[in-house]
Amino acid sequence: MKTVNEAKTIDGVVDPKHEIEIVCSACGYDLDESELAADTCSNCGATLSLRQNTTIYATSVPAAAGDASL
Repeated sequence: MKTVNEAKTIDGVVDPKHEIEIVCSACGYDLDESELAADTCSNCGATLSLRQNTTIYATSVPAAAGDASL
């Protein structure tokens, strides 16, 4: 199951766009919400153990500060 959260600003702080993917740790099968409630993987039959992958996107680059002359 993949959840995508778009970037948003909360109280002046940017919460960047990020994706969260939940898969079976035994076989890598992409699970949906109904399969998450089960105790066995519907693809490989193993006891359900989850692996979570998170991808964070850089939405902005802060302005450079400091002295450029060396």
